[in-house]
Amino acid sequence: MVTAGDGPWLDDAAGRLVRPFTVSDGRTRPTVELDLMSQVMATGATPFGYLGPEHAQALDLCRAPLPVAEVAAHLKLPVAVTKVLLADLVDCGGLTTKPPVFAHNPTDRALLEAVLDGLRRQL
Repeated sequence: MVTAGDGPWLDDAAGRLVRPFTVSDGRTRPTVELDLMSQVMATGATPFGYLGPEHAQALDLCRAPLPVAEVAAHLKLPVAVTKVLLADLVDCGGLTTKPPVFAHNPTDRALLEAVLDGLRRQL
């Protein structure tokens, strides 16, 4: 349940008072290539320029490395909007990013067969 105490952009009855894409000024494409599993982490440097409340929340969340998808979930924003916000923070020096680390090749046939077998056992 969303409560008014959750921030200035939320209301008990109405929910989010500001549409998600107004948070990113209507931008839909980040300036930095980010995958859902890309890791983002605060650099500790003070970002230059204006930061909105969502930028500040993202910086606070990223004190430890987090994947983009998890940041979006915590911010309760669409991934496309979150990627734009995170790219803003990378551009101004507040965040650093690295590509996702996969323990296995996601197209490894043996891995895919093991996942399929596990799913079949669950059904």
